[in-house]
Amino acid sequence: MDDLIKTAAKIVKDSISTIALTGAGISVESGIPDFRSAGGLWTRYNPEEYAHIDGFRRNPRKIWKMIFELMDMTRNAMPNPAHIALAQLEEMGLLKAVITQNIDNLHQRAGSKNVIEFHGNSERLQCIYCGAEYAPDEFVIENEPPQCKKCGEILKPSVVFFGEMIPHNALMESQNLASDARVVLVIGTSAVVYPASSIPHIAKANGAYIIEFNLEKTVITPMITDIFIQGKVGETLPKFIEAIKALQA
Repeated sequence: MDDLIKTAAKIVKDSISTIALTGAGISVESGIPDFRSAGGLWTRYNPEEYAHIDGFRRNPRKIWKMIFELMDMTRNAMPNPAHIALAQLEEMGLLKAVITQNIDNLHQRAGSKNVIEFHGNSERLQCIYCGAEYAPDEFVIENEPPQCKKCGEILKPSVVFFGEMIPHNALMESQNLASDARVVLVIGTSAVVYPASSIPHIAKANGAYIIEFNLEKTVITPMITDIFIQGKVGETLPKFIEAIKALQA
């Protein structure tokens, strides 16, 4: 594995445009289980009922039962070494953007500046009726769902529910970055769900290297991955950063 990490480090050091695509796997080591895995939210809440925008419109107070649990989970989590490694890579001038499917804000808390969020951010609140947006610290969120200060309706976290569209700007910017990328780091995701699935494929079609960091091989591993680095991303990504630094020394 060390040889693979060294090879990947050289490719990224020499790349003029590298982006990262991250999924739930990068935050598992921060104590946030994949929603679909054992212990994940969807084992306790039916996503078709609790994570669909129609369900929220029908009975927002009921849906907030799940949202309270989600917010506790993300607020208590801390960035792990994988998040910090990507922030370091950006600070070194070697990473243009992190494109994430996660809603936990851990990339930003780790120090990443250019983060494109496909599914929104649980650290913000929005009113689906009047469009007002708020930071959670503007409310005491404990047992009662927060209400919009403008229209009085119950607020929703600024995350994409089933039945809602991926933010258009996020989709366009990420696909443009993928078209220009020379390297894509695929981290903690199987990259099979659209639009995340399109990113490595767009990049590969334009001649990019695909470097995958995952616990297990995924659907894309035999299809388009050039280098597969297996293991916990909180261990492999810091080694990857150190290998780049050694090349720069």
